[in-house]
Amino acid sequence: MAGTHRQPEVNIGLVGHVDHGKTTLVRALSGEWTDQHSEEMKRGISIRLGYADATFRRCPEEEAPECYTVEDHCDEHDVDTEVARTVSFVDAPGHETLMATMLSGASLMDGAVLVVGANEEVPQPQTEEHLMALDIIGIENVVIAQNKIDLVDGEGARENYEQIQEFVEGTVAEDAPIVPVSAEQEINLDVLIETIEEEIPTPERDPDADPRMYVARSFDINRPGTTWEGLTGGVLGGSLVAGELDVDDDLELRPGREVEEGGQSEWQSISTTVRSLQAGGEDVDTVTPGGLLGVGTGLDPSMTKGDALAGQVAGHPEALPPTWESFEMEVDLLERLVGAEEGETIDEINTGEPLMLTVGTATTVGAVTSAREGECEVNLKRPVCAETGDVIAINRRVGARWRLIGIGRLQG
Repeated sequence: MAGTHRQPEVNIGLVGHVDHGKTTLVRALSGEWTDQHSEEMKRGISIRLGYADATFRRCPEEEAPECYTVEDHCDEHDVDTEVARTVSFVDAPGHETLMATMLSGASLMDGAVLVVGANEEVPQPQTEEHLMALDIIGIENVVIAQNKIDLVDGEGARENYEQIQEFVEGTVAEDAPIVPVSAEQEINLDVLIETIEEEIPTPERDPDADPRMYVARSFDINRPGTTWEGLTGGVLGGSLVAGELDVDDDLELRPGREVEEGGQSEWQSISTTVRSLQAGGEDVDTVTPGGLLGVGTGLDPSMTKGDALAGQVAGHPEALPPTWESFEMEVDLLERLVGAEEGETIDEINTGEPLMLTVGTATTVGAVTSAREGECEVNLKRPVCAETGDVIAINRRVGARWRLIGIGRLQG
């Protein structure tokens, strides 16, 4: 039935080098730009995670792949199209200093589309870094979109295709299908949709599990000058990874916020209520895992503005993982820095050095208090809420920026 709405049931990351056309591809598939921040509009790159929902549809009168579309109506056969599936695209920034944002977004992804520009050499530095992030976090359902084929001739496209095949050897994307497309000219999008439908299935989820939401964004939706009677509570944006969440549920956020008491400061969880839920752009009473959602809360909007609560974990009171101010982790270092020259190896982690750690959607800096081969202990500047065994992306300061050097597993 045309116009049927469904909550998005799967999160698909769009990853790849800056300017290879990820955001244009989202617009072609969903009709929305994911660059929603004014700063991003100016710079033309996604700073924070952008996201947009897309409903894939099928024309009942057409064979695959031509049947796949995002339009409500098939003009050629003059029939309404049928909903196949609604997905959420997470557009991860390709700008090099924003790797931490990409990694925090990766924790929300069930699969990924790696966008590679056909008009540039493969790999570009961020293409390599993003693929490594997918490898680290273990995202195995990958589709490669060879974009901008309208800018190269047949021979150039073939050469680029072979470079991509060589580049993904030995990674999670080794057997990933490569689909040549032009997002700008909307060429081959039906084949891309069919490939996503086949390669990135909706994961099985347990509806009876305790609800758990990774908060990736938070905002104040009130306009300047709103009177206090008209104020709406703060909004959380992110993804429910387990369980179900209903309007009027009690909600706890960990690690919460830092509170000063008697000259001492400690982190306390935040309690609130779910006032409204939005999924796929519509108000709903219940949300299930999959897709990106907005949760209207009873929180003072000043607490949520400007992504202040990004990195929190939300769920029912007393049902969340513990909050850690320090922990021990197993460490597995990469063989070399991404994009580094051959022979440039990564040094062991040293006691006293600062590391930037990404756990779920939280990014924090930790000082290493003890380091042995294969493991280290860190004191965190800002605590995180996480389970034992969770994967941690480890970044070290190299020159003027943080670089991915390995992964950790939280031991406790």
